[in-house]
Amino acid sequence: MDTNAGLNIATEGNAAVASFKSTCISDVAEITSASAQLKQYIETNRPQGIVFDFEGVKFFSSQVLGLLLEARARLEAYCGQVAITSLSPQLERVFKITNLDKIFRFYPDRAAALRQLPGPRN
Repeated sequence: MDTNAGLNIATEGNAAVASFKSTCISDVAEITSASAQLKQYIETNRPQGIVFDFEGVKFFSSQVLGLLLEARARLEAYCGQVAITSLSPQLERVFKITNLDKIFRFYPDRAAALRQLPGPRN
């Protein structure tokens, strides 16, 4: 498990699970570091999908949305997917207001997201 920059990334089957250590994700340097960590993970491991687990997160800055969009673009290059789980009602509203609820897949928890991601590549 990688524990840099407030972001934990663990491999589970064909996917990665990225979870945040803080309840408030707003530090620009920390988010920038997490983005670089995520980029390196994707390039090295090429997961079929990444589950972003927001369990316990109460607030995040708009820069986190950029991190999610960047991860989505990198995974789409080889048909990988991004799933988002465990959003609080306040964070769900952020995705609806920005219309990002139309491009990401949302699940109530990590297990549900992992079940829906595609199987191994042939």
